[in-house]
Amino acid sequence: MLHDMLTRTIGKSGIEASAIGLGTWAIGGWAWGGTDEAKSIAAIQASIDEGVSLIDTAPAYGLGVAEDIVGKAIKTRRDKVVLATKCGLVWHTRKGNHFFDEDGAPVHRYLGKDAIIYEVEQSLTRLRTDYIDHYITHWQDPTTPIDETMEALELLKKQGKIRSIGASNTSLEDVKSYVAAGQLDGLQEEFSMVQRGVDKTLLPIAIENGVSVLSYSSLALGLLSGKITPDRQFEGDDLRIGNPRFSQDNRKKIKALMDEITPIAAQHDATLAQTVIAWTLQQPGITFSLCGARNVEQARENAKAGRLRLSAEDLKAINTAADQHLQNLDA
Repeated sequence: MLHDMLTRTIGKSGIEASAIGLGTWAIGGWAWGGTDEAKSIAAIQASIDEGVSLIDTAPAYGLGVAEDIVGKAIKTRRDKVVLATKCGLVWHTRKGNHFFDEDGAPVHRYLGKDAIIYEVEQSLTRLRTDYIDHYITHWQDPTTPIDETMEALELLKKQGKIRSIGASNTSLEDVKSYVAAGQLDGLQEEFSMVQRGVDKTLLPIAIENGVSVLSYSSLALGLLSGKITPDRQFEGDDLRIGNPRFSQDNRKKIKALMDEITPIAAQHDATLAQTVIAWTLQQPGITFSLCGARNVEQARENAKAGRLRLSAEDLKAINTAADQHLQNLDA
């Protein structure tokens, strides 16, 4: 039986959003083999039609490409969307620390006040909106004190340009500094059945301070989708080539886990991916699950996971199977 879309509040902001969020990294095309704008717009609009209000993007996804596509897709539906984007990965300045090159442009990690004030205007323009619901520091910048970063973000909040503040890819020390410097409403971190590093580090401080956790990579780049078989070959610039997590040995262990989850999924008339996402949302401290979609079918499949509720017995069975099969995975 499917329920209404699960909704939750972002920290102490009072902003309510669907527990399933649409992640748009792949829509930016970079490291994902290009992008198809029409399909991407259709995927975003299908997500909204299915009750997904949380849409997460970032300037660094294709150096503005993903934000631009999101802006086009939500133009006539802005009131139905809780829009999250990010700052701190910059290519307009060489301040901060060099992080990587994208399409020949050096991208730096920099969260100085000057860059944040500049970046928010760029994002607002690309997104064709005059406010961002949740504004997130994408990667942390050791060259700028968090107090300065927070001061800039609090100023944008006062001006009504952003409605809440988040931080991503953080350490425990970072989170303590953010919480001390102002109202932090969300943490965006990787979390999945195969990547539970934040369980003991960041989740306790988040729960204690009323900070939401927006988890990304719930399906571990597709590893937990139930669609990647032990004999699958990866080609071209697929970022899974050479990733030890996708070793054949790992995929055999994942297959054994999926075989045990299959009857639970069938009971709920759900796919394996939907069941894994629903499990993620029912983990203590995890508030939202950001799921990528590049076409309408993927968007609809992900959305349905927000209408699925697993029982205590289901969760126990999945946890037991995960404990058994996910020991000693290649990381």
